[in-house]
Amino acid sequence: MLGAFKINGGNQLHGNVQISGAKNAAIAIIPASLLSEGVCRIENLPYIKDVNYMLEILEKLGSKVTRVSDHIVEIDNSNITSHVADYDIVQRMRASYYLVGALLGRFKKAAVSMPGGCNFGERPVDLHKKGFELMGADVNTQGGVFSAEATHLHGANIYCDLVSVGTTINLMIGAVLADGLTTIENAAKEPHVVDVANFLN
Repeated sequence: MLGAFKINGGNQLHGNVQISGAKNAAIAIIPASLLSEGVCRIENLPYIKDVNYMLEILEKLGSKVTRVSDHIVEIDNSNITSHVADYDIVQRMRASYYLVGALLGRFKKAAVSMPGGCNFGERPVDLHKKGFELMGADVNTQGGVFSAEATHLHGANIYCDLVSVGTTINLMIGAVLADGLTTIENAAKEPHVVDVANFLN
């Protein structure tokens, strides 16, 4: 029978299962580490393709990634010089737009190809674009690349027309090194948004 599980119950369950951290938090926290020029140690990471892709993107940018174990990494971003994310790897995943906020925050410019990965509908980036423009960035999304540049990245009052986890996290990451206070209204409040906020703090 395809598309179904058949379970024969009646047996007592026992044993231990280790639950890894949330993917949606991990794939935002890893690029957010670019804001730091020191070493970030991230624990309880899920050992999945998207996490490995994001770590590979950071290595291409110049990060030194040390895999302490399957679920613990140390990331040294002290020698990063590029603001352009690797096209081929970015095309394999959906959450690549978090790199825009991180690179824009650190270098005041970013170039990341549009999200790839699983095909279950469009994920427009217009809310991200609006937010970064309010923070003083010039944003271009033509040619399949999300590029942003700011001579002066500053705080802003941003109202999200839709509640969006991706937009909320991306703008939080971009706001950390911007001058002044950024307020995001109609923000997403999911647990992984809080996880990223705690990391940024």
